[in-house]
Amino acid sequence: MSRARSPSFAAQLIGWYEANLRDLPWRRTRDPYRIWVSEIMLQQTRAQAVIPYYERFLQRFPTVAALARAAEQDVLACWSGLGYYSRARNLQKAARLVGDNLPRDYRAIRELPGVGDYTAAAIASIAFELPHAVLDGNVMRVIARVTNDDADTGSPRTRARFQQIAQQWLDTRRPGAFNQALMELGATICLPRAPKCLLCPLVSRCEAHSQGRETGLPVKLRKAAPENIDAMLVIVERRGRVLLWQRTADSRRMPGFWELPAPEQLPALQAPRSVGFFRHTITNHHYRFTVCTGRAARAPRPLRWIAIEDLRGMALSTTSRKALKLAKVLSEEGVG
Repeated sequence: MSRARSPSFAAQLIGWYEANLRDLPWRRTRDPYRIWVSEIMLQQTRAQAVIPYYERFLQRFPTVAALARAAEQDVLACWSGLGYYSRARNLQKAARLVGDNLPRDYRAIRELPGVGDYTAAAIASIAFELPHAVLDGNVMRVIARVTNDDADTGSPRTRARFQQIAQQWLDTRRPGAFNQALMELGATICLPRAPKCLLCPLVSRCEAHSQGRETGLPVKLRKAAPENIDAMLVIVERRGRVLLWQRTADSRRMPGFWELPAPEQLPALQAPRSVGFFRHTITNHHYRFTVCTGRAARAPRPLRWIAIEDLRGMALSTTSRKALKLAKVLSEEGVG
């Protein structure tokens, strides 16, 4: 039996977790709906960034039924700024499919829109104590280091093998606590660049640490090169209104969201003036947005004049929101 699979392994990990867990709002509930919402929001997003959106979303849509009957624009407006907006649309699609109650078995959860293997395992184990191991980036890092495995974690074959290891490690008596403990360990101790090995409850079991290899693992060979992109957004304000355009329902990116125009959408722009810039990253695309203000005598299609006071209830893109705040058209509390 490996050191990671010895009888005290799970108890040691869960004991550490219960003594050191971060106080996150979704850990204070057993409500499957609230756990489901948190897991969708946590996809590709840090926990601290999720907290205000999670609390605001559940205040606005406190039940599955409330989410199901809401207008899509209201859901997107509440999600605005969190990114990856297909998550919000899929969450509402799923709410409309399940009725009053979330399904209670793994396969049915897995079939919901926007739910993959990891999310289904997280919901099933945390909400219903079903014995399904989670595998996310944090868990993969812990497994690679504890087992001293230098296989390419970008490979589907490696992921499948690591999934089997995670399932073997799982404490089937307390799967929810075990999964959360393993994820918490990766998020707070077994960090990518500077692991806190002296604080790790598994340090005596970690094969990579015993050989001084922890900082070199895990290995991911398949990584796309970052792309740097310069872009510009234009703010045209008049009489408490601002020019915006809305993406169509069949748009490939962020359908239904409202955007500030680019310069080419305003051929008659007058007196342009730069007010600054901000950076924005989407996966491996690194944007540098320059923000300009100016005047326009008319609003060419598809631009429309929108009252600034109405922006709070609209699905406004993150980049437009950042630009409007940079130009002080909106305050920090003004939208989102």
